[in-house]
Amino acid sequence: MAGRLNRLMAKPWFRGLMIFSAFRAVYGTGILVATYILATNDATPWWTSILFLGASMLFSRWLFRRIKKRWPSLFETETASTPET
Repeated sequence: MAGRLNRLMAKPWFRGLMIFSAFRAVYGTGILVATYILATNDATPWWTSILFLGASMLFSRWLFRRIKKRWPSLFETETASTPET
């Protein structure tokens, strides 16, 4: 079982999927809490939460791109980072 997991973690698409899933879980939780606060607040109009969700979608894409540029080693594997001879 551990060998199968290690082989999957060596694949760049799988590592990217796992990192993106973790990012969305943490970021998404914060967005849900903020959207709930906006939606249940009597002082804000109903469309504020829709605008907030749209802006957060664009911001999360930008933020994830920045994370990929800042830490490219998270998305590479040992075999992918060694030059071919």
